[in-house]
Formats: sequence, C-alpha cells, structure tokens
Amino acid sequence: MSFCSCGRMLFPLPLRVACSLLAWFSLYTWFCHRYKHRSYEWSCRLVTLTHGILATCLSAYVGFIDGPWPMSHPGSPNTTLQVHVLCLSLGYFLFDLCWCVYFQTEGALMLAHHLVSILGITASLALGESAAEVNAVIFGSEITNPLLQARWFLKEIGCYHSFTGDVVDFFFVVLFTGVRIGVGAWLMYCELASPKPRWYIKLGGVIMYAVSWVFMVSICRFARRRSMKKYHAWRSRRSEELYLKTNGHLKTHRDAE
Repeated sequence: MSFCSCGRMLFPLPLRVACSLLAWFSLYTWFCHRYKHRSYEWSCRLVTLTHGILATCLSAYVGFIDGPWPMSHPGSPNTTLQVHVLCLSLGYFLFDLCWCVYFQTEGALMLAHHLVSILGITASLALGESAAEVNAVIFGSEITNPLLQARWFLKEIGCYHSFTGDVVDFFFVVLFTGVRIGVGAWLMYCELASPKPRWYIKLGGVIMYAVSWVFMVSICRFARRRSMKKYHAWRSRRSEELYLKTNGHLKTHRDAE
C-alpha cells in the first residue's frame, strides 16, 4: 500500500474539510482578538483576504505548473495536490457562508455564489474527478478577491477616494473582465465541449459563469458612475481654473487703467 493511499485512509476527505473549517474559524477568532477595536466584519474580511491570496497562489500552481491543464483535461482524475487545495477552499467557503448567514451581510446573489462553489467542490471531491476545472474556477474567482477586500479596507480607513483607490478599482475591473469573463468563457467552452465531465459539473460551471456576468453588469454600472463623477469633477475644476484666470486678467487690466 502506497503512502498516499495510507494518507487517504488516515485522513478521509470529511476530516480534511473539517480541519480546514476549524483552521479558518481559528484564524477569524485570532483576528477578532487582535483587532478587538474593529468590527467583526473587519476580521472576517481579513480571513477572506488571506484565503484569496492563498487560494490564488495554490490554484495557479496547480493549474499552470503541477497540472493537468484544465482547458485540455477537463474531467480528469483528481491529483493529491488538487484535493488538498479543494479541501482548503471548501472549509473556507463553509465558514464564510455560515458567517454571512449569521450576520446577514450579503444578498442572495453572493449566497448563491457560495452555495454553488460548495456544491461544485463537494461533487468534485466525491467523484474523484474534475478538480482541474474546479481549481481553475477557484483561481478565476479568487484572483480579484484581494483587490475587492483592499477596496473595502480603504473605505474603512477613509482612503478610498484617492489615487490608491483609483488604482485598486482599475485593476479590479481589468482582472474581472479579463479573467472571470474572458478566460472564464474559454474554460466553459472547453468544459461543455468535452465528453468527460459529468452533466451536473457542466451545469455548475454554467451557473458560476452566469453569476460572474451578473456581477459584471453591476461592475459596469459602478464603473460608469465612477467615471462620470470623475469627469464632472474634472470639468468643475477646469471651469474654476478658467474662471480664476479670466477674473485675474480682468482685475489686472482694471488696475492698470
């Protein structure tokens, strides 16, 4: 019996997920103690930021280096590393879903996103396949998460309406559009075109992509509002500058007379 087989017997998947859930909850508890002068959401956002960075790095390594490539091998058997990453993220999504339901901080769309993520990861772990594309979805979902959390923290400390806030918003929109919408469409096409993945895995992918488009519509509306505010502010400053220059010239001319 191989070491990997022994590991699977000693640490079954439910136990790994439970350990992941406990780890994320423990991290949240530590953040609450460390930042007791802040709100509970501050601590939860720090956990979300930690998972976003960790999940992005791990899923990128799985997809781009360790393999297999999700675009060409959808529905392939799960590797040990893929299973570890999925268990880690499943524990986080369970924690965050429970937190959001308890504190009632998120709307139906975000809760649906969490539920579909949980169901998709659980199905992949139970089947022992399709972790390649599920990991790719995690990568696409989490790569924009650190920027989203940075935006929230900037608002909390009163630094959002600054050049830093503009940079964060710009890269968030670019990454969301390019990765979740652009690359996501490519991944969904490969998933649907391949005969290997189960039909409910394909359905989950379609739902996740549809959710991304709903978010995209909201982001486009936000970007339009933000751009119009910036434009009107620029026009206002420009008008004030022209007014001051003109008045200054007239005043100087009258003084000369």
